[in-house]
Amino acid sequence: MTAYDDYVACLSAADEEGAVDVACALLDAGVSAERVLLDVVAPAQAQVGEWWQRNEWSVAQEHAATHISERVVAALGTLASRGRPGARRRVVVACLDGEWHALPARIVSEVLRMRGWQVTFLGASVPVAHLVSYLHANDIDAVAISCALATRLPMAHRAVQACHRTEVPLIVGGRGFGPGGRWARTIGACWAPDATGAADLLDDRDALRTPPPETLAHLADDEHTALVKRRGDLVEEAAAELRRVFPPMRDYSPAQLDATMADLSHIVDFLTAAVFVDDPELFTGFLTWTAEVLRSRGVPAASLVVPLERYRAMLYDFPRTGRTLAAGLERLTA
Repeated sequence: MTAYDDYVACLSAADEEGAVDVACALLDAGVSAERVLLDVVAPAQAQVGEWWQRNEWSVAQEHAATHISERVVAALGTLASRGRPGARRRVVVACLDGEWHALPARIVSEVLRMRGWQVTFLGASVPVAHLVSYLHANDIDAVAISCALATRLPMAHRAVQACHRTEVPLIVGGRGFGPGGRWARTIGACWAPDATGAADLLDDRDALRTPPPETLAHLADDEHTALVKRRGDLVEEAAAELRRVFPPMRDYSPAQLDATMADLSHIVDFLTAAVFVDDPELFTGFLTWTAEVLRSRGVPAASLVVPLERYRAMLYDFPRTGRTLAAGLERLTA
């Protein structure tokens, strides 16, 4: 077995001490802490997410594994910092408000620290106003923002605009910005694909001084704003339609009803985000992922068609939204 296999086995067994031992053994063997983070910890955590998606792991197992990986990241950071000269450049790393997936940002923080940065990690769900206040109150050379969910893109745009006004160089990263960082460019931000890319980009002062221009002129039609306002009505109407089409839903337990309402809310949130960046692929990608999750739990993916059809009927006078819903329905039926 490889060290990666050993590490994954420790996550599977919820063996925190064993996971730390695997990581430290790699350091003793001459592997850099950065490579341990990027070649073992990060991909193992991605594997955990895939197991949850396929219903092979419970939420509790996923949470336990995440906690262990967080402890391993902390241990590697402590060991790698011994004897390192004092850092001169200072970077702030934070997750967007409402963004609770903090482990990727924590890994980025440690890699930047290993690359010679003095890092202030603000953690998960940092309100934009608090982030900007911190930038104004301290002598900061750069800021890095993490986003794992595309539904947070409107918030990411507000954060990017606010940081640009402080004139502190900014980079963003995370799956929430789409394949190749396509939606980071849409909101006018420099994007890094991973921790190594973040370190390299922060060293490229010319790139940081010239972020891509945002391309959000389509927001002038106010469709996104209207969708945000109608979120509650859309979810309630879709739930009523599901109860009509699927009579067994009337006998759902409170937990089942809560899960159904959460799913319907997520559909609206991803639809709204797709309209915000004017890219149906954001929505169709989410539907593909959701269909896989539902199938792994014995729920037919066709159940997604009902709320989409209801949303399309309610939003008949929203042209961009209508095109996005049509793309989603085509993806599901295909």
